[in-house]
Amino acid sequence: MELTLLGTGAPAGLPRPDCPCAACAAALGTDARAATALLVDGALLLDLTPGAALAAARAGHSLGGVRQVLLSHPHEGPAVEVPAGVPQPGRVPDGRELALLTGHRVRAVALDAPGTGYAVTGPDGQRLLYLPPGGAPAGLEEPAESYDMVLADVVGRPDALAKLRAVGAVGPTTDVVAVHLDHDVPPGPELRRRLAAAGARAVPDGATLQVGAYEDVPDVPRRTLVLGGARSGKSVEAERRLESFPDVLYVATGGSRNGDTEWAARVSAHRERRPGSWQTVETCDLVPLLKDDGPPLLIDCLSLWLTDAMDAAGAWDDAEWAGGGERVLRERVRELTEAVRATRRTVVAVSNEVGSGIVPATASGRRYRDELGRLNTAFADECEHVLLVVAGQAVALRG
Repeated sequence: MELTLLGTGAPAGLPRPDCPCAACAAALGTDARAATALLVDGALLLDLTPGAALAAARAGHSLGGVRQVLLSHPHEGPAVEVPAGVPQPGRVPDGRELALLTGHRVRAVALDAPGTGYAVTGPDGQRLLYLPPGGAPAGLEEPAESYDMVLADVVGRPDALAKLRAVGAVGPTTDVVAVHLDHDVPPGPELRRRLAAAGARAVPDGATLQVGAYEDVPDVPRRTLVLGGARSGKSVEAERRLESFPDVLYVATGGSRNGDTEWAARVSAHRERRPGSWQTVETCDLVPLLKDDGPPLLIDCLSLWLTDAMDAAGAWDDAEWAGGGERVLRERVRELTEAVRATRRTVVAVSNEVGSGIVPATASGRRYRDELGRLNTAFADECEHVLLVVAGQAVALRG
């Protein structure tokens, strides 16, 4: 199947009309996007948007061969003029299948939000799934056959990809294309970075894609280290990198701290923003988890792991440190980094960057700062991606 994206933006387009935000101001040239509409083999139009005929002409196509127009959005929206010769738009009821004379089969996919998703099978058997903005499939059956291409609201509903991955509908060779792009994420490099973490990509309006052609699919990094200062947004960035994957194991290294109410409030805030499908384990015993097979690990954070390791090594006492504590800590760090090197799991780890701050006033504080710097360096050496988060903005240091 040949697929032409007449638009890839949100229903209001990008930039939004009269929106003064920074993302809209930067959405120029190829980063400007009309409302999403898809032309399949010149015969099937998914969503009719203003200027569709002109968009098709700019992409070197005509709507003259369109035999079916299907709407996906949860409501009809403002009236759109139907170009001459184009059939009136319709909608397939959930669970029903429509067979076209062109050999295409279109099945309506039920969603967990208003709207209709469409699974399209081409004459040669290629399969694509198109989801409307804000929608994710409901009632998926496991196992499912992988789609060749999925077009979805990756930024707004990353959990839709998690659901599809959980049942095998999105596999390693599925080309995931982000559509319905809005001003939630600045365009350009930041958008590409966010999508790549989910194994997705964006294409400009007018792009023509071959469904089933395996190309330009981003490789999700196996190991990522996210660094940042206090309240920099590093934990949010780490969580964002895995929110499109199912069954994540969140490894909390901080413990409960014996009834500390302020710490409990912090832990509660972290849990509330994580997807409900994630599991949580509180431990500093990271090596066995890294050696085991299983779902992705999110380790938050290495700085608290180091505190526990230094406690166990007696590193806060100068005499114990000189008498063997330093050797014990070095061995713990070596075991951890070797496990990271050998792991087959996807790992995202969080750590504090404290080397740019005030020099600690105590010897133990300076020792902790130095050891955390060494740990971060050793861990980063084993990671494909290393990010530094400052004021909520992620700067790629590697990858």
